[in-house]
Amino acid sequence: MSLHPVERAARVHCDVLKIPPFVDGNGRASRLLMNLELMKAGYPPAILPVERRLAYYQALDADHVHGEQEAFVEMVASIVKQGFRLYFHALSLPWVEAVDSFP
Repeated sequence: MSLHPVERAARVHCDVLKIPPFVDGNGRASRLLMNLELMKAGYPPAILPVERRLAYYQALDADHVHGEQEAFVEMVASIVKQGFRLYFHALSLPWVEAVDSFP
């Protein structure tokens, strides 16, 4: 089954966290791998805003404890979508409605 690149990146992040290889730094390592997947597919990296940190942990918890993947994938997608705003601003382009329909 082929996943959308953003969904694949989110799944990589969650899956790496489930098998912690380090005493410290598992979150950083999994975020780096997620962003590598995103950038390989031509997407901006997902930079988690501090004000969304609690929602991030809640979405990860829902995935790890209950197997509910949707909240985390949707959060990553919304963060990636916001990442496109920087490119539109740098190119002096208006934020178009087509981007708002991004999954």
